[in-house]
Amino acid sequence: MKPLSKNIIISLLAILALVAIFSTYTLNTDQPEEISFGTLVEELQRGEISLVEIEGDAISVTLQDGALQKTQKESDVSLSESLINYGVSAEELKTANLTVKNKSGRAYFLGIILPSLLPLLLFIVIFWFMIKQMQGANKNAMSFGQSGAREVKDKKQKVTFKDVAGAKEAKEELQEVVEFLKNPKKFADLGAKLPKGVLLMGRPGTGKTLLARAVAGQADVPFFHISGSEFVEMFVGVGASRVRDLFSKAKKTAPCIIFIDEIDAVGRQRGAGLGGSHDEREQTLNQILVEMDGFDPNIGVIVIAATNRPDVLDPALLRPGRFDRRVVIDLPDINDREAILQIHAKNKPLTKEVNLRAVAQRTPGFSGADLGNLLNESAIRAARENRTEVTQEDVFDSIEKVLLGPERKSFVLSEEEKKVTAYHEAGHALVAHELPNCDPVHKISIISRGSAGGYTLKLPTEDRRLHKRAEFISDLSVLLGGFLTEQLVMGDVTTGASDDLKRCTQIAQELVTRYGMSEALGPRVFGEPEEMIFLGKEIHEKRNYSEKTAEAIDAEVDRLIHSAMDTARAILTEKRAMLDIIAKALLEKETLEKEDFEALFTKKS
Repeated sequence: MKPLSKNIIISLLAILALVAIFSTYTLNTDQPEEISFGTLVEELQRGEISLVEIEGDAISVTLQDGALQKTQKESDVSLSESLINYGVSAEELKTANLTVKNKSGRAYFLGIILPSLLPLLLFIVIFWFMIKQMQGANKNAMSFGQSGAREVKDKKQKVTFKDVAGAKEAKEELQEVVEFLKNPKKFADLGAKLPKGVLLMGRPGTGKTLLARAVAGQADVPFFHISGSEFVEMFVGVGASRVRDLFSKAKKTAPCIIFIDEIDAVGRQRGAGLGGSHDEREQTLNQILVEMDGFDPNIGVIVIAATNRPDVLDPALLRPGRFDRRVVIDLPDINDREAILQIHAKNKPLTKEVNLRAVAQRTPGFSGADLGNLLNESAIRAARENRTEVTQEDVFDSIEKVLLGPERKSFVLSEEEKKVTAYHEAGHALVAHELPNCDPVHKISIISRGSAGGYTLKLPTEDRRLHKRAEFISDLSVLLGGFLTEQLVMGDVTTGASDDLKRCTQIAQELVTRYGMSEALGPRVFGEPEEMIFLGKEIHEKRNYSEKTAEAIDAEVDRLIHSAMDTARAILTEKRAMLDIIAKALLEKETLEKEDFEALFTKKS
């Protein structure tokens, strides 16, 4: 029952209750005076009465001054006889202006029957309401095993490939699915079978759900959307029942698309948890496998699933005949990012100075969802400052907000801490500027954002899929630049470099153990990440090397870090004057953009 209907029924019940309670009482404060029959006779003889109304045995009296009175007469005797018996003459009766009123059925109903009937009606309504509630509960209990898949029918929210920027290869792969759905006979005549399942794989926010909706919109077929976690309940067998119900609905509306988001919630590898192979999640997965094997390949039902963890899925899901196609959706490159920004900017008033290409250059590694959030934050910032258009400054500031968090204006540093932060960030920026394999510095700031007291933003000039060893080595020196600057200038170090040291250690370990970029240990991968699904998720490393090799790995990691320290220390010592200039500029302005930073080197030369 809808909330509005419930409110109406409750209001009606309250009104009926009030009527039932107060119907037996009169709310008229101007009550007639109760008098005896003898008093009526005396007033009549004195000529004080202007009107006498008789209704049954009740007598209503109106005096000459307008006052109201009431009394009763004998039941079996008329009023005239009673008055004559009390000594009233015929002339006095004529002046009384007697009027006889017949008691109507409506008055009898309102006065006698309705007050008794209302409580009964109230009880009947309450009883009916309780019965309806019980029927609704029974209905919900019967629908417990039904799937909660939502069918997208709104034509206004229809999504096609035009609404999806980038992902060219993924759209080309999915275009064949659209053709299958539009004209299955064309492929059946050649003996080609409709693909039963399509697995979309990609990082969070890359547009997997959007692409699935675009396939349905492009083919103009129904779209059933459900999350993998919605199948599983605490009761055994409910998930399998919901799978059966979902596929049953889909077959009735074929051709159509079933979209299962986060399929890894039910599709993880079987047989590794408590309960053997018969727990609820595994029964649900088994039912999905059976359903995908069971329906006619040319019936027109296609299952599209999305996950960002394809490595944990059960092999039975990935074999041919189940998910026949696997589509990888990568993070967008600079051209795709610009196209995505243009789509998200359609309903946002931007000033003419906003350069979306420049925004795309500053956002490597951003997913489509990140870019949508970026422009949304920009619009919020403009609205907060009571402006009607979004400026380039709004967008650039929002990039840093998405990356690092909002500005912490209330986080005020002391003069000493501010100086340490300025030199720390100046050290990062100076080392990055001097090393040839580093990305250019775009911005330096000592304004706190998120958990960072300050930050140095360096961005690549172009998207890169492959990274050279020299780039990693240079990054190690840049990360250590702040730590070494504190030692060089302040004579001591602070906790501000803790995150830099963590990232530096991680990069050095990956160079040795993952990328085979160590000259001493050679091109080999050390350690194999392994996942065990036991009471949740546990990841540990399976060691495939000896203790002696472990010591060699530690030694090589130390060598890489100390070599990077020597490189950074040499730059900071040689360019000490430039370091002071950058730190002084930061203390004065708090923020240096790329142009301001480059200008400092021009002035120095």
